[in-house]
Amino acid sequence: MEEQLRESVWFWLGLAAILLTQSTWLFLDARKRESMPWFWGIWGLFQFPLPLIFYWLIVRLRLFQRGKRK
Repeated sequence: MEEQLRESVWFWLGLAAILLTQSTWLFLDARKRESMPWFWGIWGLFQFPLPLIFYWLIVRLRLFQRGKRK
């Protein structure tokens, strides 16, 4: 029982680290590109990996932006 609890704690700590890292990266990169950093940062705290996938499609590849193509 104690071993399961220990493994569970490590699982939740690992998940928290992944979500926090993802959220921080999304926020900083979106701020650099001026693309709604708070939206991406908050969304990155709640899900994995959908925010990263959508961020790459929408912001990094600029698939859905109007009139801003270089």
